[in-house]
Amino acid sequence: MGKRSVKEDKNIFQLAREEAGLTRAAAADATVFISEGRIEKIESGKTQAQPEDVLAMAKAYKKPGLCNSYCANICPIGRENVSEVELKDLSEIILQILASINTMSREKERLVDISVDGVIDDSELPDFVRIKKELEKTSLAVDMLKLWVDNTIAEGKIDKDKLNKLMNE
Repeated sequence: MGKRSVKEDKNIFQLAREEAGLTRAAAADATVFISEGRIEKIESGKTQAQPEDVLAMAKAYKKPGLCNSYCANICPIGRENVSEVELKDLSEIILQILASINTMSREKERLVDISVDGVIDDSELPDFVRIKKELEKTSLAVDMLKLWVDNTIAEGKIDKDKLNKLMNE
Protein backbone atom coordinates (compact mmCIF):
# COMPACT_ATOMS: atom_id res chain seq x y z
CA MET A 1 0.00 0.00 0.00
CA GLY A 2 1.36 3.44 -0.92
CA LYS A 3 2.00 6.14 1.62
CA ARG A 4 -0.63 8.79 2.24
CA SER A 5 0.08 12.29 0.92
CA VAL A 6 0.29 15.14 3.40
CA LYS A 7 0.84 17.77 0.71
CA GLU A 8 -1.57 20.67 1.19
CA ASP A 9 -1.66 22.25 -2.30
CA LYS A 10 -2.97 19.25 -4.21
CA ASN A 11 -4.00 19.73 -7.83
CA ILE A 12 -7.24 18.49 -9.37
CA PHE A 13 -5.63 15.26 -10.53
CA GLN A 14 -4.33 14.26 -7.11
CA LEU A 15 -7.59 15.24 -5.42
CA ALA A 16 -9.61 13.18 -7.90
CA ARG A 17 -7.36 10.14 -7.47
CA GLU A 18 -7.49 10.36 -3.69
CA GLU A 19 -11.28 10.83 -3.71
CA ALA A 20 -11.44 7.63 -5.78
CA GLY A 21 -9.44 5.91 -3.06
CA LEU A 22 -6.59 4.94 -5.38
CA THR A 23 -2.88 4.88 -4.79
CA ARG A 24 -0.71 6.02 -7.70
CA ALA A 25 0.10 2.37 -8.43
CA ALA A 26 -3.59 1.43 -8.49
CA ALA A 27 -4.34 4.50 -10.63
CA ALA A 28 -1.63 3.48 -13.09
CA ASP A 29 -3.24 0.03 -13.36
CA ALA A 30 -6.72 1.53 -13.74
CA THR A 31 -5.68 3.99 -16.46
CA VAL A 32 -3.78 1.23 -18.29
CA PHE A 33 -1.26 3.42 -20.16
CA ILE A 34 -0.25 6.09 -17.63
CA SER A 35 2.69 5.03 -15.50
CA GLU A 36 2.86 5.59 -11.77
CA GLY A 37 5.81 7.93 -12.35
CA ARG A 38 3.88 10.01 -14.89
CA ILE A 39 0.95 10.28 -12.48
CA GLU A 40 3.33 11.56 -9.82
CA LYS A 41 4.79 14.12 -12.23
CA ILE A 42 1.31 15.31 -13.29
CA GLU A 43 0.18 15.57 -9.68
CA SER A 44 3.31 17.43 -8.60
CA GLY A 45 3.12 19.81 -11.57
CA LYS A 46 6.45 18.67 -13.00
CA THR A 47 4.72 17.69 -16.22
CA GLN A 48 1.54 18.88 -17.91
CA ALA A 49 -1.32 16.40 -18.29
CA GLN A 50 -2.24 15.72 -21.89
CA PRO A 51 -5.89 15.38 -22.98
CA GLU A 52 -5.57 11.60 -23.31
CA ASP A 53 -4.18 11.46 -19.75
CA VAL A 54 -7.14 13.44 -18.44
CA LEU A 55 -9.64 11.25 -20.28
CA ALA A 56 -8.05 8.11 -18.85
CA MET A 57 -7.90 9.53 -15.31
CA ALA A 58 -11.50 10.79 -15.46
CA LYS A 59 -12.68 7.34 -16.48
CA ALA A 60 -10.49 5.43 -14.00
CA TYR A 61 -11.35 7.75 -11.11
CA LYS A 62 -15.04 7.94 -12.10
CA LYS A 63 -14.77 11.73 -12.14
CA PRO A 64 -16.16 13.04 -15.47
CA GLY A 65 -15.88 16.61 -14.16
CA LEU A 66 -12.10 16.27 -14.31
CA CYS A 67 -12.33 16.77 -18.09
CA ASN A 68 -14.33 19.98 -17.75
CA SER A 69 -12.01 21.30 -15.07
CA TYR A 70 -8.97 20.56 -17.26
CA CYS A 71 -10.54 22.22 -20.29
CA ALA A 72 -11.77 25.30 -18.41
CA ASN A 73 -8.59 25.90 -16.42
CA ILE A 74 -5.55 24.24 -18.01
CA CYS A 75 -6.05 23.75 -21.76
CA PRO A 76 -5.14 27.02 -23.56
CA ILE A 77 -8.03 26.67 -26.03
CA GLY A 78 -10.50 25.64 -23.35
CA ARG A 79 -9.55 28.54 -21.07
CA GLU A 80 -10.81 30.85 -23.84
CA ASN A 81 -13.92 28.84 -24.78
CA VAL A 82 -15.10 26.55 -21.98
CA SER A 83 -16.85 27.54 -18.77
CA GLU A 84 -16.18 25.53 -15.65
CA VAL A 85 -19.26 23.56 -14.72
CA GLU A 86 -20.24 23.12 -11.10
CA LEU A 87 -21.83 19.81 -10.16
CA LYS A 88 -25.22 20.48 -8.56
CA ASP A 89 -28.26 18.45 -7.57
CA LEU A 90 -30.61 17.50 -10.39
CA SER A 91 -33.49 19.55 -8.96
CA GLU A 92 -31.33 22.69 -8.80
CA ILE A 93 -30.14 22.16 -12.39
CA ILE A 94 -33.69 21.67 -13.69
CA LEU A 95 -34.89 24.80 -11.88
CA GLN A 96 -32.04 26.81 -13.44
CA ILE A 97 -32.94 25.50 -16.89
CA LEU A 98 -36.64 26.26 -16.42
CA ALA A 99 -35.97 29.75 -15.06
CA SER A 100 -33.77 30.48 -18.06
CA ILE A 101 -36.36 29.11 -20.48
CA ASN A 102 -39.01 31.31 -18.87
CA THR A 103 -36.80 34.39 -19.20
CA MET A 104 -36.05 33.58 -22.84
CA SER A 105 -39.72 33.05 -23.53
CA ARG A 106 -40.34 36.64 -22.43
CA GLU A 107 -37.35 37.89 -24.47
CA LYS A 108 -38.01 36.07 -27.75
CA GLU A 109 -39.97 38.89 -29.39
CA ARG A 110 -37.23 41.38 -28.56
CA LEU A 111 -34.62 39.02 -29.99
CA VAL A 112 -36.63 38.75 -33.22
CA ASP A 113 -36.92 42.54 -33.41
CA ILE A 114 -33.16 42.93 -32.90
CA SER A 115 -32.17 40.31 -35.45
CA VAL A 116 -34.75 40.86 -38.21
CA ASP A 117 -32.50 43.19 -40.22
CA GLY A 118 -29.32 41.19 -39.56
CA VAL A 119 -27.67 44.17 -37.84
CA ILE A 120 -27.38 45.00 -34.17
CA ASP A 121 -27.33 48.79 -33.87
CA ASP A 122 -26.24 50.80 -30.83
CA SER A 123 -29.80 51.17 -29.52
CA GLU A 124 -30.30 47.36 -29.66
CA LEU A 125 -26.94 46.42 -28.17
CA PRO A 126 -27.90 46.58 -24.45
CA ASP A 127 -30.91 44.31 -25.00
CA PHE A 128 -28.86 41.97 -27.15
CA VAL A 129 -26.16 41.69 -24.48
CA ARG A 130 -28.79 40.99 -21.79
CA ILE A 131 -30.32 38.22 -23.94
CA LYS A 132 -26.90 36.80 -24.81
CA LYS A 133 -26.03 36.57 -21.10
CA GLU A 134 -29.28 34.71 -20.45
CA LEU A 135 -28.52 32.29 -23.27
CA GLU A 136 -25.09 31.69 -21.73
CA LYS A 137 -26.82 30.84 -18.43
CA THR A 138 -29.02 28.37 -20.30
CA SER A 139 -26.01 26.81 -21.97
CA LEU A 140 -24.18 26.48 -18.65
CA ALA A 141 -27.23 24.86 -17.04
CA VAL A 142 -27.43 22.36 -19.91
CA ASP A 143 -23.73 21.61 -19.42
CA MET A 144 -24.44 21.05 -15.71
CA LEU A 145 -27.14 18.55 -16.67
CA LYS A 146 -24.73 16.75 -18.99
CA LEU A 147 -22.12 16.55 -16.21
CA TRP A 148 -24.76 15.32 -13.76
CA VAL A 149 -25.71 12.55 -16.21
CA ASP A 150 -22.05 11.62 -16.78
CA ASN A 151 -21.44 11.48 -13.02
CA THR A 152 -24.56 9.41 -12.46
CA ILE A 153 -23.41 6.97 -15.15
CA ALA A 154 -19.93 6.81 -13.56
CA GLU A 155 -21.57 6.02 -10.20
CA GLY A 156 -23.48 3.16 -11.85
CA LYS A 157 -26.90 4.75 -11.22
CA ILE A 158 -27.79 5.05 -14.90
CA ASP A 159 -27.10 2.33 -17.44
CA LYS A 160 -25.03 4.02 -20.17
CA ASP A 161 -25.96 1.48 -22.86
CA LYS A 162 -29.70 1.84 -22.17
CA LEU A 163 -29.40 5.63 -22.13
CA ASN A 164 -27.50 5.67 -25.44
CA LYS A 165 -30.00 3.30 -27.02
CA LEU A 166 -32.89 5.55 -25.99
CA MET A 167 -31.00 8.67 -27.11
CA ASN A 168 -30.47 7.16 -30.56
CA GLU A 169 -34.09 6.12 -31.15
